[in-house]
Amino acid sequence: MSMAAPRNIVVDTSRLVTRDEEEKKSMDMSCAAELDSPTAKRFKEGRFPLSSWEFAAAFGVSLVFSTGLFCLYLSMPPTEYGKLKLPRTISDLRILKDNLGMYAEVYPTKFILGYCSTYIFMQTFMIPGTIFMSLLAGALFGVFRGLLLVVFNATAGASSCYFLSKLIGRPIVNWMWPEKLRFFRAEIAKRRDKLLNYMLFLRITPTLPNLFINLASPIVDIPFHIFFLATVIGLIPAAYITVKAGLTLGELKSVKDLYDFKTLSVLFLIGALIILPTILKRKRIYE
Repeated sequence: MSMAAPRNIVVDTSRLVTRDEEEKKSMDMSCAAELDSPTAKRFKEGRFPLSSWEFAAAFGVSLVFSTGLFCLYLSMPPTEYGKLKLPRTISDLRILKDNLGMYAEVYPTKFILGYCSTYIFMQTFMIPGTIFMSLLAGALFGVFRGLLLVVFNATAGASSCYFLSKLIGRPIVNWMWPEKLRFFRAEIAKRRDKLLNYMLFLRITPTLPNLFINLASPIVDIPFHIFFLATVIGLIPAAYITVKAGLTLGELKSVKDLYDFKTLSVLFLIGALIILPTILKRKRIYE
């Protein structure tokens, strides 16, 4: 009985490229493209980052939204319009809540329509103050209905901001947060296969501002369905905390009281549990 001679297996190691090397190469190419873009050149020259057509598109979208909101405002039943203003402090919010309480009971449909339009408008065009709108929802509608309103409006506004950024947002984000955008792009490139988990982590925890996530997501090629699901689900914990706080508006002294150490710890714990599968998978790959 003869034995076969052992075979020599030759492996061309020059063709073996690790996952990290591929990601780094992709990142370097992406960054090089950004540096050569017209936006980067305008930024270096100290010019306004938007081109003429981009500015015209942004102005047109803003004009349409503003006109619709103003027409809705004029169609509302008579009230003391001088007392209707966007709150900037908890004291302003208490006054607004007292003035709108009866109005919301008498004209619930028109009030909710006006509330939703204002919230989505603010979220789309990055106007500060949506946290006061969330507190107001809790104060006027209770936890369950208030939570539904806040999550719906926040998701609709974030989605509008996503598509607006897809149209004209690249120069703005590159101009305002160049370093943060590079960091975000690198993190997304490392987690493409578990992108939903990572986006949920970002939405639940205050790791990155929601404003930045809304604007930067289409720029780093996050698919809309991932963005949408992460927004709908990921905003629920923080929205619940804010809406519930609206029930005790009289005891609230500052917006900072909403997110104490205990609350932040719970949010990060939830986020850690969500991102854990991504960490374990990467560990298995390296092993």
